[in-house]
Amino acid sequence: MAETRRGPSTLSVHAGERRDVSKALEAPLVLSSAFAFGSADEASAAFRGENAHYIYGRWGNPSVEELEQKVAALEGGAEAVATASGMAAVTGALLSLLRSGDHVVAPLAFYGESARLLRERLPDFGIESSFVDARSVDSYLAACRPTTRVFYAESPANPTLGITDLAALAEAAHSRNVTLVVDNTFATPYCQNPLALGADLVVHSLTKALGGHGDAIGGMVVADEDRANRVRDLIVKGLGGVLAPFNAFLISRGIRTLALRQAQASRSAGVLAERLQSHPAVERVHYPGLSDHPGHAVARRQMRAFGSLLSFELRGGLPAGRKLLEAVGVITHAVSLGDVRSLITHPASTTASTMPPELRERAEIRDGLVRLSVGIEDAEDLWADLEQALG
Repeated sequence: MAETRRGPSTLSVHAGERRDVSKALEAPLVLSSAFAFGSADEASAAFRGENAHYIYGRWGNPSVEELEQKVAALEGGAEAVATASGMAAVTGALLSLLRSGDHVVAPLAFYGESARLLRERLPDFGIESSFVDARSVDSYLAACRPTTRVFYAESPANPTLGITDLAALAEAAHSRNVTLVVDNTFATPYCQNPLALGADLVVHSLTKALGGHGDAIGGMVVADEDRANRVRDLIVKGLGGVLAPFNAFLISRGIRTLALRQAQASRSAGVLAERLQSHPAVERVHYPGLSDHPGHAVARRQMRAFGSLLSFELRGGLPAGRKLLEAVGVITHAVSLGDVRSLITHPASTTASTMPPELRERAEIRDGLVRLSVGIEDAEDLWADLEQALG
């Protein structure tokens, strides 16, 4: 009989749980940097991979492993690899797939530091990238070369909330023998599962909505066993991008309320997006839950909920954006997302400020664009705060 896949709320609570001899409901936090062997034979067998004995904290840790199993279950993946940060996950996923002379096709609009990795850092290793409008699968195919090895996607996109048809992109990638890597940080596994849509690897910044409380930095790559092992060997064992056990403990605890937090935040984001549309100070609202969003139909098809992130463009450009950021009270001006607190930022002068101006314009990250990560506060209080700040 096929195993029934449990829902995201159940998986958030129970996946990856283990009981030690004490039968404690909460698994003990294991802080040890090394693990004792019972015999020389046991040690040598562990190094040959012939038993499941823990060896050294950089190679594996029970607290980190519990988190890996939880996120793998949420994403419907075979294996997950925890890393020191979201950028370690992105870097590990890409470097495990690429060699000098290879080529990547990536979005114009996506997380700024991921863009810098492709635009500024990987060329030093002979890896080139092309940046395209990720709302069009044809744009990926048009940019594809004989040396293309990876299509990279982020849907919804940071900070423009553009939607990529992930199933269509996966089909296009595989038709060219290209690997599809998807950053699912904005959507979270509660709203979307890219592996089920055909993606090959999924990356997360655990720092954001999975952890959810702004108190721990971490990353994750989810893939099949072979690809996950390559990432683990490279970025964790080889380059040392190790997630601290205490951070793993905090993030695992945060994930238990992921479904509740995302459901609340997504509902509130929808309310705020609709009200912002009719505010005279707002020129345009970007939220896939709005019926007039260009990607709404695709988002309805591939997402369970539309997520907690939205962005909007203010009439008056940068001065209006600065005024808004300095006038909010309930909403916090900070450069993160997925927190229990609502967070607001101005991408053009912060998270996207490293982009060349011409690329930023092509990506539609304009001076009047403001990104809002909706938290779990009451929607009416958030709206009152925005309304008074907009004037």
